[in-house]
Amino acid sequence: MKNSERRMKLILLLQQPGKRLTVDELAERFGVSRRTIFRDFNALDEMNVPVTWDRYSGYGVIEGYKIPPLMFTSKELATIMVGLNFVKSQVNQELVDDAKGVELKIKNVLPDELKTFMTSLEGRTIVDPYLKFGGKKKKGGSWYLLSSAIAQKKRVQFRYTTKSGETDTRKIDPYILVFYEDHWNVIGKSHLRGEIRNFILENVEEVLILDEKYQLDNELDVEGLIFRSDSTSQLIILQVEKSEIERLEANLPAKIFKKTAQKNKKIKVEFYFDNLGYINQWLLQFGKKVEVVAPKSLIEERKKLLREMLGKVEGYEP
Repeated sequence: MKNSERRMKLILLLQQPGKRLTVDELAERFGVSRRTIFRDFNALDEMNVPVTWDRYSGYGVIEGYKIPPLMFTSKELATIMVGLNFVKSQVNQELVDDAKGVELKIKNVLPDELKTFMTSLEGRTIVDPYLKFGGKKKKGGSWYLLSSAIAQKKRVQFRYTTKSGETDTRKIDPYILVFYEDHWNVIGKSHLRGEIRNFILENVEEVLILDEKYQLDNELDVEGLIFRSDSTSQLIILQVEKSEIERLEANLPAKIFKKTAQKNKKIKVEFYFDNLGYINQWLLQFGKKVEVVAPKSLIEERKKLLREMLGKVEGYEP
């Protein structure tokens, strides 16, 4: 990393509200010596950056200090384009529009050379083309209001339409926004049942941030929220061919807690899941390379689904 790039990132780190860093922490973060960090502080002093120091907590900058408009390297700009193109590929129209607005603002403050570089990448860095080109953009969810409520730890109220088509008013403590395969969700504590629930954003309408703050008893366990299991979850056991294990692990909408190599050159995979109909259809993409071992109810679900898919095929026996 060049000195100028490291010093710019150092300023950004020191500007984080409510957080100070020691020389040792900064040296470890950038992979340099303590002496280099002190040289960086001297350079910032020459640039009139108001670095402050507290003997107990470390270094920071005076509150309210603003750095000049950021200058990106071409690599950083390419990284930004990947992120923006991911957001522009979403099915949520509001996210797409907001990403385009961010892209326009960045482009307007870039020097001509980087502006040309960014323009050349716009249509040539494609993230998830099946989402970008394949589906109709949907409205709903008010992701920004939900993210604002999460940041402020405030409760929200909204109208929610279930998969069965029923619509009612829900009140939740919103914890995280998460993207599952083809849609965004908000996960939080539902006041209807007092349980952690998942709500699909495109089914959320009329979001209202309430003037009620919620408190977390413990530090937020993001992984636990995403891969949680409850009394409705069942133990799923699969036999997976080695050629497919990486793809299954990367995309499985659950957390594998046990993985065992078998003598038949397959991998036994175990996890919990609460929706047999969904996981049954999801597993079909692997064809015969994934065999369902348990539970028996999932095996029966698979046979039933295959019968429905094949219809009345003469001589077919599942």
